[in-house]
Amino acid sequence: MKRKVEFVNQSEADEVFDAIHGLMHLVRARQYRVLRDSPHEITHLEGKVLGFFGRHPGAMAGDLAAHSGRDKAQIARLLAGLKERGLLQAEVDEADRRKTRLHLSDAGRELLRTTQRSLREVTQRSLQGFSAEERAQLLALLRRVRGNLDEAEAQDAAG
Repeated sequence: MKRKVEFVNQSEADEVFDAIHGLMHLVRARQYRVLRDSPHEITHLEGKVLGFFGRHPGAMAGDLAAHSGRDKAQIARLLAGLKERGLLQAEVDEADRRKTRLHLSDAGRELLRTTQRSLREVTQRSLQGFSAEERAQLLALLRRVRGNLDEAEAQDAAG
């Protein structure tokens, strides 16, 4: 049995999602600027790669490719550049010498800490003046939007 879906006024929905879209572009633009202006001038994707190996020390290139959905050749180029700049270190796996494990170098860890701190300032500034209750309410509302979309996707998949 299909559930009846109540639709909101289309212009209101468009306005809400235009606001969300514009907000995300503004936040991303400021985050990109933080990364670009760092002493290492890293790209957003390079920052994501450093973050991945910060969270998953000893992971392999294939792990990153599977996690990101990116092409293995693109991943290989990214990793080579980060190793060349001294931000990542590769170590042969002692259990299987055919595998190479990747870790942040000291410089990579420091760069990740610095950029994460700067990126956190961008996100904190975006919520400046919001009370804890307002932040919780905003998060709950956004989760409801996500839940609506997830539910619609599941219904569409079920036929």
